[in-house]
Amino acid sequence: MIRKAKVADIKQIYNLIMEFALKEEMLPRSLSELYDNLRDFFVFEESGKISGCCALHVMWEDLGEIRSLAVKTEEQGKGIGAKLVEACIEEMSHIGLNKVFALTYRPEFFEKKKFLKIDKAELPHKVWADCIKCPKFPDCGEVPVMYEQV
Repeated sequence: MIRKAKVADIKQIYNLIMEFALKEEMLPRSLSELYDNLRDFFVFEESGKISGCCALHVMWEDLGEIRSLAVKTEEQGKGIGAKLVEACIEEMSHIGLNKVFALTYRPEFFEKKKFLKIDKAELPHKVWADCIKCPKFPDCGEVPVMYEQV
């Protein structure tokens, strides 16, 4: 089941994100950061266990970011990630955002959801605040993708 995250989910979300961050497949998020951004997160829960998470973070008046998309390795390929992204896109409409972007090593996943590859230069400088924390900065190899409401 996809639902908004709760405070009690944060440690499971943290562990899930860190599983991929330790493999340098995504940015790590501190517990403090996760608590601060709790309302951005959706989770996929089954039998009390969180097996996926994704956040929609508002960047500016017309732009959001889909970030921290993670699905447990053994649960991948079951459509959980797609459902999490769909929840973010639905929320995007409700809160009045026109477009969202993601920085990803798997652009083909997002392209299936009608995201288009874009040039990094199209994104505002504010976007790069998180990137500065990354040990791979400035050449991480992530591909920017954008989804725009029609």
